[in-house]
Amino acid sequence: MIVVTTPTGAIGGQLVQHLLDENAKVRVIVRDPARLPADVRDRVEVVAGTHGDRDVVATAFDGADAVFWLAPPNPRTETLDAAYREFTRPAAEKLTTQRVVAVSATGRGTPMEHRAGLVTASFAMCDLIADTGVPFRELALPGFMDNVLRDIPEIVNEGVYRSPFPGDAKHPTCATKDIAATAARLLLDDTWTGQGRVAVLGPEDLSGNDMAAIMADVLGRPVRHEEVPPDAFLARAKASGMSDAMVHGFYDMMMAKRDGLDDAEPRTAESTTPTSFRQWCEDVLKPSVGVDR
Repeated sequence: MIVVTTPTGAIGGQLVQHLLDENAKVRVIVRDPARLPADVRDRVEVVAGTHGDRDVVATAFDGADAVFWLAPPNPRTETLDAAYREFTRPAAEKLTTQRVVAVSATGRGTPMEHRAGLVTASFAMCDLIADTGVPFRELALPGFMDNVLRDIPEIVNEGVYRSPFPGDAKHPTCATKDIAATAARLLLDDTWTGQGRVAVLGPEDLSGNDMAAIMADVLGRPVRHEEVPPDAFLARAKASGMSDAMVHGFYDMMMAKRDGLDDAEPRTAESTTPTSFRQWCEDVLKPSVGVDR
């Protein structure tokens, strides 16, 4: 039995489908079971509630062999510790022998590790899981290609892709479909033991200018990259309605990425995933914008 948290999210939803395609037994923890697709709801065991609740995780982990762990976004959190480590503590207390795969980030071992906002908080969360002694794999992830979907209005209406990075600064990204596929591979494999990190990197490092040029080519419309200065980026984050803790956590993460946080993981044959940014634009961005394939 494999337990999946956040089964209606961008990663969790694709992960559940991967597991069901392999005829795995799947149990999901979900606040609102009605949000599950009907064909999924009929094929999984459902535990209703939040995976930050001790009784919910106790029920979900009973008899389980493996767990996929992702701390859900909490834009109103008072502290990052509450959103990550303390949210995870009830689950950590209920883990026994289950293999655990958790969503984390690149940047371990860098000078920015302890000042990277959300990333630093995710490391503390993973340390808590690792301290239980269960078999554990921490997914080391850079920025997601899928985050570009948030920028569709600006890309379509202004022809601008904005980011807090210099236009020529290259960095890795990955697609959520490849994160889900990597997680599925680990969760379905019952032979691994011990603890470690598994990097999920796309096939190439790209700059903001590179990404804008690819989007322009795929969408058939002008798109240029525009760097958002740090102060302006912070102002935009504050205007979003997030709590101060989340605003500064997000800001600190992006500033650490500007300083090279995502370069910590070497790209190897094992860490390189197949989906290029161009392919992601063809498969995901283009239909989302409403352009015929």
